[in-house]
Amino acid sequence: MDKMTLPALHNTGVLYRRILSQFPQDISLAFAYGSGVFKQQGTSQGQMEKNMLDFVFAVDDPVTWHTMNLLQNRKHYSILKLLGPAMISSIQSDHGAAMYYNTLVPMDGRIIKYGVISTERLIDDLMHWKTMYAAGRLHKPVKLLGQADNGKLRAALVANLKSAVTASFLMLPESFSEEELFLQIAGLSYAGDFRMVIGEDKSKVANIVNDNIEHFRILYSNILRDCPQVVYKPQQGKLEVDKSPEGQFIQLMALPRTLQQRITKLVDPPGKNRDVEEILLQMAQDPDCGTVVQQGISSIVKSSSITQSIKGIATAGMWKTVSYSSKKLRKMWKGWRRKPSVSPTS
Repeated sequence: MDKMTLPALHNTGVLYRRILSQFPQDISLAFAYGSGVFKQQGTSQGQMEKNMLDFVFAVDDPVTWHTMNLLQNRKHYSILKLLGPAMISSIQSDHGAAMYYNTLVPMDGRIIKYGVISTERLIDDLMHWKTMYAAGRLHKPVKLLGQADNGKLRAALVANLKSAVTASFLMLPESFSEEELFLQIAGLSYAGDFRMVIGEDKSKVANIVNDNIEHFRILYSNILRDCPQVVYKPQQGKLEVDKSPEGQFIQLMALPRTLQQRITKLVDPPGKNRDVEEILLQMAQDPDCGTVVQQGISSIVKSSSITQSIKGIATAGMWKTVSYSSKKLRKMWKGWRRKPSVSPTS
C-alpha cells in the first residue's frame, strides 16, 4: 500500500471521532454515508474532502437528546429551535421519514449534515420498510461509528439486508452477476424518489456501486452464502436464483410487511378483500411479478421522499435550503455532461 494513503485513512478515523464527540453521547447507532465518505466514480480524493459529510444518529429518547443538543449546538438548528426540544422531536417523529436533519453545519474544517431518528422508528423501518428512508441508506455500505449493545437493533439491521436481497431476487432474471445484484440493491431506495428527477446525478447508483463492489461484498456475502434460494459462486461472481412459482412465493412471503401491503393494493381490485397470502400465491405465478414488486417499492419511496423533503425545508431554514438545492443541481448538471459507463438499474 502506498505510504501516503495511510495517514489519510488514519486521520479520517480521528475526524469522525472528533465530530461525534461534539454531540450528546446517548446515541444507539451512528453512521456516516455518502460521497464524502465512500469514493464514487469520477470523484478524486480532493473533491471527496470538499463534499459534505452525511451522518445519521439513532437515539433512544429524542426529546432529551435534542434538549442536550440545543444546549451544545444551538447554531445547528433553523428558526425551529425557538419551538423547543419537545416540538422538534414531534416534527422529527410525526412527519416524513421520522428523521430530523440539520444541514450545512461547519465542523472541524468540514461541512456536515446529520439526521436524527428514534431507535424505535429506525428498527420499525428496517423491519417493515414503512418509509424505506433509513432502511434504504443501510442497504448500501456505511461507515459505522458506534453501536449500542441492542439485540433488537442488531437483528433489524440484518433483516433489512436480507429483505434487500429478497426484493432484488424477485426483480432480476434467473442468473445474474454480483455487480447486477448490487446495482439492483443500491437502486431500491431510489425507485420512485422524485429527487432522482430533480437534483440528483442520474448515474448515481452506478457511481455508488462501481468503486465499492468490495464493500458490498463484505456486507452481503454471508447472507448470500446462507440463502437456500440462491446458488452463489463468489469465485466467478455469479448467482442463480430459484424462479419457480414455489421459489417466488417463498421470496414474496419473506418481504417486509409494508411492501406486501403495497403489492396487495396494486393487484387486488377493491371489494375483493382476499388475504395477503392468497394474493402473493397468485403473484408468484405471474411473469410480471418483478415489475409489481418494483412498483410497490416505488410507491413507498415516493411518498416518504416527498414528505421528508418538504420537512427538510423547515428544518434547514430557507437560506440553507436554497444553498443546498443549488449544490445538488450543479452536481446533476455535471452528471449529465459526464456519460455514465454503466447505466443504472432502477
